[in-house]
Amino acid sequence: MLFALIIGCEVAFWVFVLAGLLCRYLLRRKKSGMVLLACTPAVDLVLLAATVIDLHRGGEAGFVHGLSAIYVGVSIAFGSRMIRWADIRFAHRFAGSPPPAKKIKVGTEHARNEREAWLLHLLAWFIGCSLLYGIILWIGDGTRTASLSQVIRIWSLVLVIDFIISFSYTFWPRRPKT
Repeated sequence: MLFALIIGCEVAFWVFVLAGLLCRYLLRRKKSGMVLLACTPAVDLVLLAATVIDLHRGGEAGFVHGLSAIYVGVSIAFGSRMIRWADIRFAHRFAGSPPPAKKIKVGTEHARNEREAWLLHLLAWFIGCSLLYGIILWIGDGTRTASLSQVIRIWSLVLVIDFIISFSYTFWPRRPKT
């Protein structure tokens, strides 16, 4: 049930984004568009509330509960960036704005972008792990929350691997193909 809600929240996030951008650019209702875009954090609150309710009713904390914390962390850390990405493309397509800048794939600029993305990943990890640790402390039973601790360990490993890859471009930047 919770897994379906996570998928539903992801769909709802993009529905709010698309509805906001459609209002903003096609219907020329900037305030309505901004209100719809501002509703995207409400999706996170719904998922967080559903997770807490499920656990409060005695559900065993499982991977899906960990996934909901990951979703909330990633959504908060990367959400504005994703909305900005979509907004630039909508503005180009429907409002005559210049085309989006090409993604830089070489040199020091690429390395800087990779470091910034890793810092956002770190923020997502911090938010998600804070939620997970909060749930673990709230439940207070290590056997019921063992899978949440496992999610923290796996995500921490992923964060370290992402760090190594992202910061490797600082020392060995990609070179343009000749």
